This record gives sequence, structure tokens and C-alpha cells, in this order.
Amino acid sequence: MPLSSVNPANGSVLHVFETWARPRIDKALGQAARMAPEWRDTPLDQRAGLLRQAAHVLRHRRDHFAVMMTQEMGKLLTESRAEIERCALVCEYYADHGAGFLAEEPMPAGELDARLMFQPLGTILGVMPWNFPFWQVFRFAAPTLMAGNTVLLKHASNVSRCALAIEEVFRDAGLPTGTFQTLMITSAEVQRVIEDPRVHGVTLTGGDGAGRAVAAIAGGVLKPCVLELGGSDPFVVLEDADLDEAVSQALVSRYRNAGQSCIAAKRFILVPAVVDGFLARLKDGVADLKPGDPMKEESTLAPMARADLRDELHQQVQDSIAEGAVPVMGCQPLPGKGAWYAPSILDRVVPGTRAYQEEIFGPVACILRATDEEDALRLANDTRFGLGGSVWTRDRVRGEHFARRMACGTAFINAMVKSDPRLPFGGIRDSGFGRELARAGIRAFTNAKTLVRR
Repeated sequence: MPLSSVNPANGSVLHVFETWARPRIDKALGQAARMAPEWRDTPLDQRAGLLRQAAHVLRHRRDHFAVMMTQEMGKLLTESRAEIERCALVCEYYADHGAGFLAEEPMPAGELDARLMFQPLGTILGVMPWNFPFWQVFRFAAPTLMAGNTVLLKHASNVSRCALAIEEVFRDAGLPTGTFQTLMITSAEVQRVIEDPRVHGVTLTGGDGAGRAVAAIAGGVLKPCVLELGGSDPFVVLEDADLDEAVSQALVSRYRNAGQSCIAAKRFILVPAVVDGFLARLKDGVADLKPGDPMKEESTLAPMARADLRDELHQQVQDSIAEGAVPVMGCQPLPGKGAWYAPSILDRVVPGTRAYQEEIFGPVACILRATDEEDALRLANDTRFGLGGSVWTRDRVRGEHFARRMACGTAFINAMVKSDPRLPFGGIRDSGFGRELARAGIRAFTNAKTLVRR
């Protein structure tokens, strides 16, 4: 089955790639396996230097890569440029801090001289999504490479040009052949790659269905995995919140990337005192969004990445309305070519509606009305997901008390949820397990070996 790149803004086919036959896949696995010992033994300062060079390549070709990303995935060009910069920053972060994160640690053990060391596992497969075509890859690849592992990438089929461009970045940065490779394969080949003895771990970012499948395969061959899956992040607004600031951040968190982000605010949980003021401001902000050619600076809302994703979103919205939710704005596809969906608000989302129970992966804000603060906490935690969440209040002590009780991997107070190289990132429940970024990210695919001598 070929891999097709389609421009979501107008439906035009950009490129069609042939998938690899099994001999070509085996060749890539062999290259990664042969390179693994050499890369493992490459001094940390040399690995760091190559990551810094990758950051240089990214910045030097920022506009080229950003245009490619916008054409292939559909996000605003301004968002694509910012994404390339984040990738450069994560490379520099691990170049600067990787050696410290991997340093041996003395372990107090009485009369024993014990140390803990962190050694690379070998070759790691990354199965990555389309919504942040560069960032999701660099988020796992920079620490994994710095740790001394070789990397194989199976990217989403609709962003194959980006996948090949990322391999180009690492190649042109000077990483040895076989250290980072993009596999031009379909999802049907992923199981075979995970089970191959030359692969030693797998990380996946995507939906919870794919996460369950990958976890089962990895578990069957006793290989470690990190899963960053979907989310239905609560955005809780208490009565003493700064509504202007809360709505300003709500608009960014919900509608950037056309709402296609695991950590986007998806469920806006409002106590009675703020419902009218928050909704009025939110409607004004949504009305000001300008869907348009994502290559143009004046556009402020991008198309969705694929027409089938747009259609799936619309079905969720329509089913939720039939189940009692109230459409406030949008809630329908936009006319014309491309995968466009109107920026939308869906009010009175209650248990039993699809919008309450499922992840809404598109430009739709779901409003949940709480009776009080404790009910807001109950609603925030009444989900099978647990990736991120935020609470908005002028009382920081109150906010911290609330955030500590939220069932999620990352909780923000008076700020929108985001991933940052300096902070561990990941979820619980159906949002996955394991952590990326910060110290945890570089140690995820290492052997924490205890060395003892007397």
C-alpha cells in the first residue's frame, strides 16, 4: 500500500511513496544493529556535538521545513516555524544536560561500594503521529540518541515527506549512517519490527487503541515501551479566576493546530459564577478566528489534517447534539475543498454524550457545567484519560490544592498545559505510561545497572 501525502487545505496530492518490501526493512534493521555498538561507545561529548549540529541544521532550514510541514499536515505556517524551533531547543537541551542525566550515581549501601549506571539498550523504534510531525519525533529521538541508542522511525503515513526530512536533518548533522533511519512501512509491519530481536524497545505517541496493540506486542517479547496516548484534558475555571486571561489561554489551547493536540484543553469545566462571563468572552474569541490558507500570516485557524478525521469529528459532534448537548457556534464542516471544520463551541456536555466520554480531536470546545468546586474536581477526574489538566484561580494555594487532586500526569495552575524539554511529560490511565523529556526521558531506554564491589 503506498503512502500518500495530501495537502489538507485543498485536497491536492503532494507525493505518493512506495512502501518498503521486507528485504529493505531487514537491511535497515541490520544497519541499526551494526551501528548500535559503535554509537554506544561514541563519547558523550561527541554525541552532544552532533545534536547541537542537528539544531543548527533545523534553524538553518527552518522555513523550508516549515513550509513542508504546513503543506503536508495543514498547520499554520507560524505554528510550523515555532515547531522547528522547539525541535532545535530539545536537541540543545539534551546536548547540554545529557551527560549529567546519565552520570553514574553512588548508592549508599553500608559496607558495599555501589553505583548506579545508565547504559543504552540498543535500537529503539518510534511510532509517531501526524499532528506535530517534527516535534513528536525530536521529543523522543534527541534523548534516545543522546543516551547512546540507535533509532528507527515509523511515522504516520500522511507525513512521509516530514519523516524523510527528519532523517535528512540527522544525516546532514553528521550522525553516522544507520544511527537514525526512517522506515517507509505501513502499520501492518510494526509488529514484525517490534518482535525482531535487533529492536530493544518501542515508544508510541497516538491513540489508546494503537497503544494497547503496541503494548501487547512489546509485552509478548518482553521489551520496554513508553506510551503517550490520547487525552481529554480538563480546563477548570473557578469563581475567582481572571476570566480575560483564562479565555485568552483557552483559545490558544483549544484551537491551535486546529485542536489536534493530545494536551489541548478539551473539556472546559465552569462553576456557576463564571459560566456567563467565560462563555461570552469565548464566543467573541471564536468569532475572531480566521480559517484560511495556512500559508498566509493572517489566517488563525488551520484545516484538520485529513478529511476522514474531519468527518469523524463531525459525527462525534452530531451524536453529542442528538444526546442532549447544545451547539453554540460552528459544529459543522466548512464548505469548499480541504479538511476544514468550523471553530465550534458545544455547551451542556453531560455524561452519556460522546463528547463527554471520548477525546474530541479537533476545533471544538466542550462546556461542562459544575455545581461547585468539588463537583468541578469530580468532572475533571471523571474520564478514562489522564494526560494533563489546568485550573484557573487567583488563589495559588487553592489552585495547588485542586491541582494535586487532579488525576493526570501534568497539572498546571493558571497556565495552559504544554510539553517542555525541562519537565517530565506523560499520562496515566488510558493516556499511557512512562515519561518523556527531562531526566526521565533520557533514562527511559537505558539499563539502570547496579554495580557493586567490596
